[in-house]
Amino acid sequence: MTTKRVKEILSWYSADNAGTKANLARMLSHGRLAGTGKMVILPVDQGFEHGPARSFAPNPAGDIPLILKLNNSDTLAKTGDPISALTGTVDDALRLGCAAIGFTIYPGSGEAKHAYEQIRDLAEEAKAKGLAVVVWSYPRGGGMSKDGETAIDVVGYAAQIAAQLGAHVIKVKPPTAFIEQAEAKKVYEKEKIPIKTLAERARHVVQCAFAGRRIVIFSGGAAKGKAEILEEIRGLADGGSFGSIVGRNSFQRPRTEAIELLHEIMDVYASA
Repeated sequence: MTTKRVKEILSWYSADNAGTKANLARMLSHGRLAGTGKMVILPVDQGFEHGPARSFAPNPAGDIPLILKLNNSDTLAKTGDPISALTGTVDDALRLGCAAIGFTIYPGSGEAKHAYEQIRDLAEEAKAKGLAVVVWSYPRGGGMSKDGETAIDVVGYAAQIAAQLGAHVIKVKPPTAFIEQAEAKKVYEKEKIPIKTLAERARHVVQCAFAGRRIVIFSGGAAKGKAEILEEIRGLADGGSFGSIVGRNSFQRPRTEAIELLHEIMDVYASA
């Protein structure tokens, strides 16, 4: 049964057809967080993204995704501007019974415009066939500093770009209080935009995606301790995050421990 909150979220996507909205509802009506408007996603694309040893050596078990990622960037190629390769099709997603396609863009990369064209075409096809679209928006490359990849102004910009490219669900990295762009810094200071805490920064990034009318979720990042993970999740949840994608921090743990951690993460979002 579709809850009032899920109906509200679906109302933000009035231009989409019934099939796409049904799959969005499917994603929002699944599992422990069903009906809350929140989601925690377990991704399994890291083997291509980070390599098999870094991704799966601690715990080789895997599962089939609800979202089929249609591209990935090889870690070995991440010198300068990242170049991603298509690794699937919309028809592959339909054949597997997926609710959505996934795609990574790298704002700031010299290859960014090519990726924007790819996701524009793939999103058009996916939506026409009733699938939702999830975009990983990871600024990287060009003249951007390493700190700039997670700077609050850059992450907010990345969320806005993904929204304008037609994403239903936008994945970004948790932002820091660093500001990369000099012109943006002037605005943040003049307008006194609060960015001191993670909750404030998460709230700002969500606001950057069509005034909070797009589903914005955050990456879990590199493997770390349980206390650190839950502290970060609480900050994101307090800031209005719609959820998280938690990969290495779950499947690199023993199954029982990983399930327990994921349940705790979901409970944080459920009570936010």
